[in-house]
Amino acid sequence: MKRKKLVIGTRSSKLALWQANYIAECIRTEYPEIEVSLLHIMTTGDKILDVPLARIGGKGLFTKEIENAMLSGEIDLAVHSLKDMPTQLPPGLLLAAITDRVDPGDALISPKYGAIDNLPQGAKVGTSSLRRKAQLLKYRPDLRISDLRGNLDTRLKKMDTEELDAIILAVAGLRRLGWQDLITQVLPNDICLPAVGQGALAIEARTNDQEVRTMLEFLNHQETRWAVEAERAYLAEVEGGCQIPIGVYGYIEKDSLVLEAAILSVDGKQQIRQTISGNPLEAMQLGRALAQEMLDKGGREILQELQ
Repeated sequence: MKRKKLVIGTRSSKLALWQANYIAECIRTEYPEIEVSLLHIMTTGDKILDVPLARIGGKGLFTKEIENAMLSGEIDLAVHSLKDMPTQLPPGLLLAAITDRVDPGDALISPKYGAIDNLPQGAKVGTSSLRRKAQLLKYRPDLRISDLRGNLDTRLKKMDTEELDAIILAVAGLRRLGWQDLITQVLPNDICLPAVGQGALAIEARTNDQEVRTMLEFLNHQETRWAVEAERAYLAEVEGGCQIPIGVYGYIEKDSLVLEAAILSVDGKQQIRQTISGNPLEAMQLGRALAQEMLDKGGREILQELQ
């Protein structure tokens, strides 16, 4: 093996650094002779914190600057939350590995009320996600949804400063930072389907860097990869980004890949929800087939109204 050093590109938030350091340690353990370092990169999504994500673009807000650094050779690989990754990657880059999913769910944090059913009428709930907003309003139309931006620790502080009755965050991020004790309820999938790739880490590398790609293979978790490939194919087919309320979740059950998805209007009043299952080796075809079926059954009209 020729490579003596590897540079990992990462955002500077607590969660991003935890994720990058975790992957760095995995690589050091697997390849003790290689020196692994981190390069902190500020992304557009990190700079603009006072505008809802839906208004300023999509998932690429948290990846573009890091990907540019990889294409220029400044870094060798990048670690992302998979849910932040656009379905279309820039030419020359690919997902070299997708890690075992920690927990795909959404966590409700409400020290006073505990669970969504206990929140009072008109309770104020913070979330930065249209997907969560739409699904919460589908279940509880009386809730007042407040936009919540910033890193995990910033959002947790806003619970008090903005007098919120509850906030919704990804379970995986809280668990990774050791903050799982703050979770008062994990929202069941029948109330809130997760975002594409939620809970998994994506390791991005250059397409032409075969040595690094081969080195990273040990990090790939095949069952998770099948599931998220179906989810990402579904999202690509409906052309959804951060600004479209879509929940989708794939998982392996008895050698079959099950994919469940929902397309909603922002107010939660309209919803198309469906499930498909099939051969995990046909993950992307399953994702596309479910998307087309749901678009034909009214999903297209819902999405057109949003635009």
